[in-house]
Amino acid sequence: MSAPADAPSDDELTLRLLAHLGTAMIATGQPVHEIEQELVAVGARLGHPGIQLGAGPTSLTLALSAGAPATFAAAQSSLRLDQASDVRRIRHQLLTGELPPDDAFAELAALRHRPPLYPRWTVPLAWVAVAAGIALILQPGWANVTAAAACALVVVGLLSLARRMPVLMVLLPTVAAFVVSCMVFAAAHAGLVQGPLRTVLPPLAVLLPGALMVTGMSELAAGHMQAGSARLTYGTVQLGLFALGLVAAVAVLRVPPEMLANLRVDTVGWWAAPLGILAIGVGISLMESVQWRLMPWILLVLLVTFLAQTAGQLSHAGLGGFLGAITATLGAALVEARRPELARLVVFLPSFWLLVPGSLGLVGVSQLVADPAQALDFGLGVVVVIAAIALGLLVGSAVARPLADLLRRAPSLG
Repeated sequence: MSAPADAPSDDELTLRLLAHLGTAMIATGQPVHEIEQELVAVGARLGHPGIQLGAGPTSLTLALSAGAPATFAAAQSSLRLDQASDVRRIRHQLLTGELPPDDAFAELAALRHRPPLYPRWTVPLAWVAVAAGIALILQPGWANVTAAAACALVVVGLLSLARRMPVLMVLLPTVAAFVVSCMVFAAAHAGLVQGPLRTVLPPLAVLLPGALMVTGMSELAAGHMQAGSARLTYGTVQLGLFALGLVAAVAVLRVPPEMLANLRVDTVGWWAAPLGILAIGVGISLMESVQWRLMPWILLVLLVTFLAQTAGQLSHAGLGGFLGAITATLGAALVEARRPELARLVVFLPSFWLLVPGSLGLVGVSQLVADPAQALDFGLGVVVVIAAIALGLLVGSAVARPLADLLRRAPSLG
């Protein structure tokens, strides 16, 4: 029996599949230059080596060849890491021919409807674990870690409320920063915590736009001016909204300038950093529905990234970000080369978030309240750190490709 006259042709089905795959890749937060390269490779494998593609941070336009009919597709909300892992698997199986296009389309369509791997009540625990873990690295004092964990629960409550109130979602960065800052500075006024500025950051770290801004910088370096500048502009506005909440809390509570000093407290000891890395890994796995079998690899890459970043920061914060980004990129790529079932993105992103460039920016902006004369120095410092991390990502990616190919061809170690 012949197909109905209005049935889509093979080319139309391929176009839909590539558009669906491309928007899913955008939703994972992948830089647009990588998305374009990988979609072109998939298109060539499906018999269309000359696809025309323009990807952006929120959408893409795609045609199978020059002058052919094009389609526009908008990306939806971001994906969890378990969903991002499947997007990468589907792309890989399309390239190798292991997955038929029809099955790939069906899997992509069902991806967003998959429920989280862990119960909903684990989400607050995950936020607490991540905030406590970052506090153990950034401000390892017992009182500071406790305050960060308590504020994380408040941020979870605000986020849950904002999902039901669109107006609050727009104002969430400012409101969350204001509430957390008021809580921490009030505790500092009461003598309960020292170094409050660094204690404000961990509960807000997951919301901060550091990863977004670094991705934008890497896109600019790769020549994607529209996507890169759009991400940087959006990230800068978000960072400004966070800073507005912090500055408002400083004004309301009349926080003295000396309380805004970038003071580090250390009452936990040498094991604060290893415990913090463990807490971050567990928290992100719960938050992003990452399978427990991936945990050792995530923790391994987190650890080496932290060590590289710490070694570099002995000289300069920018060098620490640069070395940390190279190490995270290389580590994730090499893990994927030896264990193809482990998506590089899942292993890499927790380490990327560990770099917390957005937190550095919030420290700089808030310190302007204490010393406005140093505005230029603080601003340049933030730019240097973000640029260093972006450059580290580019260098790490360039070095990782040949090393990963060699490792794939090497005999298995067991």
